[in-house]
Amino acid sequence: MNGILTWNDLKKFDIEDLDRVNGINNSYANLRLFGHPENDVIVTLYRDRHSWCPYCQKIWLWLEFKRIPYRVKKINMFCYGQKESWFLDKVRSGKLPAIEFKGQIITESDNIIAFLENEFGALGSLITSSHLRKTRELEREIFRSWCNWLCRESFNFIDNSFRKKRLEESICKFDEILSRSESGFVDPVVSHSSEIEPGIGDIIFIPYMERMNASLIYYKGFNLRSNYRNVNNWLTQFEGKSAYTGTQGDFHTHSHDLPPQMGGCYKETNKEQIAFSESIDTGEGLGDFEFNKKYDSKYYAKIALKRVIKHKDNLLKVNPYNKEFFEESLRSALTHMITGELKIPDKLSGKSLRYLKNRISVPRDMPIISARLLRQSLNKIELQSDDNEIDRLPLKHRYDQDPKNFIYNKL
Repeated sequence: MNGILTWNDLKKFDIEDLDRVNGINNSYANLRLFGHPENDVIVTLYRDRHSWCPYCQKIWLWLEFKRIPYRVKKINMFCYGQKESWFLDKVRSGKLPAIEFKGQIITESDNIIAFLENEFGALGSLITSSHLRKTRELEREIFRSWCNWLCRESFNFIDNSFRKKRLEESICKFDEILSRSESGFVDPVVSHSSEIEPGIGDIIFIPYMERMNASLIYYKGFNLRSNYRNVNNWLTQFEGKSAYTGTQGDFHTHSHDLPPQMGGCYKETNKEQIAFSESIDTGEGLGDFEFNKKYDSKYYAKIALKRVIKHKDNLLKVNPYNKEFFEESLRSALTHMITGELKIPDKLSGKSLRYLKNRISVPRDMPIISARLLRQSLNKIELQSDDNEIDRLPLKHRYDQDPKNFIYNKL
């Protein structure tokens, strides 16, 4: 009677599911064939279940751009769940990523890539190439500078300014390398379809540059893309490759999954930081700074809807707040996302919507744009509630993201 769509009404907006095996890269796939028969698969990638691990992303990207058929087995990270015992039997350290090749287990991302290069050939340069030595050293320099600014608390302005300056100097070096590249990539490759794609010299950079882009804007108010034109162009080129976007996290996910992984992230409160972090937390997002490509909002809204409908029973079960009101409140948000109409339930639970909004994980649950549209609608309905209680995300762990309630629903 209040105009909120029923679940049956919402299901009418369904779209065809993607081809997880032979279609574009996606986080749900347990098998990737690229048109090969399944018998050709001799590589198994063990990666983290939530797609948070940057080193897993590096191997994932290499296999996708190289188009090597592989299986995927997803393992918990310690920061959000207990490591699977069967995996610890294979890899006693529990380290991710790992690959299995004809019964042999290889760990450590650089060792894995060197092994894969030996079996399948290079993606651009060999990871051990002498001409990439300085590039790889620069990647580690940038990583250290980022950690020193983001993950160590500063007690005075001079100390903080020094750390910021060191990071800026390091990224300037990378921007200068990119400025000299005609393709815009560090290590360009001509693909099977004659497109220019990133090689290993780029893949070693992208996982942490993606996380720097998110964390610096959220915690420091520092806009990586607007400060470094060539880095922005490089990120934009990556965002034009479905092999990459299938692995790409968003600002909200990275800003809140990094603290327990990095040992803490420290805010530098300023006007820009307050504005950027608020836009990220509300779900509004930061537009082109986060994903610099045009998109079809209706298409991505339907993807978000499809993913919510698939997992709705578990979503309703695990949400700890106002369970009796959450179901209708959620349908209200989905109605707004799909139709644009604001239909408010008689009994609205803002806190239960806030809980869900804060735990959408990209790309584990859905693509960046789908998550942005869903968060925006959850926030829109949430704001109609007079419940302003804050749902604080854990900083030392993310056990609130324990996947045990969802694993058997085949992510």
